[in-house]
Amino acid sequence: MKRLYRSQTDRKIAGICGGLGELYEIDPNLLRLIVVLVFLVSGFFPVLVTYIIAWFILPDGKPETQPTQTENSQKTAAAGKKSTRRKAPQ
Repeated sequence: MKRLYRSQTDRKIAGICGGLGELYEIDPNLLRLIVVLVFLVSGFFPVLVTYIIAWFILPDGKPETQPTQTENSQKTAAAGKKSTRRKAPQ
């Protein structure tokens, strides 16, 4: 399931249109033009309130993926190998 996030890379103000563009695979600039058009037609207030609410509610960027069990085991094994090595006296 896809989730909506504010874009980290494609943002002009808060990254909301960039996040919508990434989610629906649409050009964010097209979405920005639609938002401005609706903003002008609707009388400013509804779009402005919706944008500000989305700014506060939507998380910033995509969350990092959790490492799998095998990746954790490999990191632990690699860390164990590093700690058991001794430096040769100089």
